[in-house]
Amino acid sequence: MPAKDELARRRYEKLVERLESLMRGALKPEYEGYYGQLILGADDLAEMGELKDVRRAAREAGRRLDWKTTTHLVDGRLFVLDEREVPERIERLAGDAAAAAMDRFWEESRRPRLT
Repeated sequence: MPAKDELARRRYEKLVERLESLMRGALKPEYEGYYGQLILGADDLAEMGELKDVRRAAREAGRRLDWKTTTHLVDGRLFVLDEREVPERIERLAGDAAAAAMDRFWEESRRPRLT
């Protein structure tokens, strides 16, 4: 029986490492580790195993990244979010980036389309 426990432990550790890598990869360097999020679709979840195990592994991966991790299941997708309080300078930077993206969208939507 101990061999089965060891296998389960190694499988769980691999899942934590995979999720940590995905979470780290989703971070924007300019936000210095804040505004972390990962969205796993139904196919990803099915591949990773039971939902309770994926959630537990995501929280462990978040702890490794110093996140205040929460998970939310919405329409078959698992949202893994960092809910730490964001420093004001990072919040301003993210707000400016969002405003610039909205400005670009408005400019592009007003241009005549060549079809």
